[in-house]
Amino acid sequence: MTSWPPRTIIRRSSGLRTMESALVRSGLGPVAGVDEAGRGACAGPLVVAACVLAPKPYPALARLDDSKKLTERTREELFPAITRLAVAWSVVSFPAEEVDRMGVHVANIEGMRRAVAGLSTTPGYVLTDGFRVPGLPAPSLPVIGGDAAAACIAAASVLAKVSRDRVMVAMDETHPGYGFAIHKGYNTPGHLAALEVLGPCPEHRRSWSNIAALLHRVDKSSGSAR
Repeated sequence: MTSWPPRTIIRRSSGLRTMESALVRSGLGPVAGVDEAGRGACAGPLVVAACVLAPKPYPALARLDDSKKLTERTREELFPAITRLAVAWSVVSFPAEEVDRMGVHVANIEGMRRAVAGLSTTPGYVLTDGFRVPGLPAPSLPVIGGDAAAACIAAASVLAKVSRDRVMVAMDETHPGYGFAIHKGYNTPGHLAALEVLGPCPEHRRSWSNIAALLHRVDKSSGSAR
């Protein structure tokens, strides 16, 4: 006997509203989408967002897509539209030291739980981007490439990305020289070159292999000097 809700992974949808509309028609709404930003960065926070969109497709949200495919300007324009028109939304953040302590995957899963728990509307169903998330208060489904397949995940992706980018721009003023406002903490050639000159700052994730290697070199050099 098959069970509902389905537990298999949906890889693609024929439209950004297809899965949400099907779930709502089946009486499983409202549907929340969850996504993160900063998972692969070696500096800065991990930010996770959850979002519930209204069933009505607003023209102001017509440009919703995977946040990585959108320009920074488009994401900034969509952010206030999402926060204004969404039924509910929530953003949570884990600083670098917490990512190091928990591990990035554990922090990501926990962030998804906290983001859903922070919604002012309890969802009837949750769509997560790529990862199965146990412990959610509603049935859930991991969607591979979800931010390009479901509008609610795409909205959560924009919320997480814009929120994190703003933190990284502010961090560029607190810790100048690394170029955080440009690369947002990812391992770009410019960031790696700055690390070689300046060494890691408190916002770098010590559990990342390149940061750990730099710190080891510094410790070893300091030991030799003594």
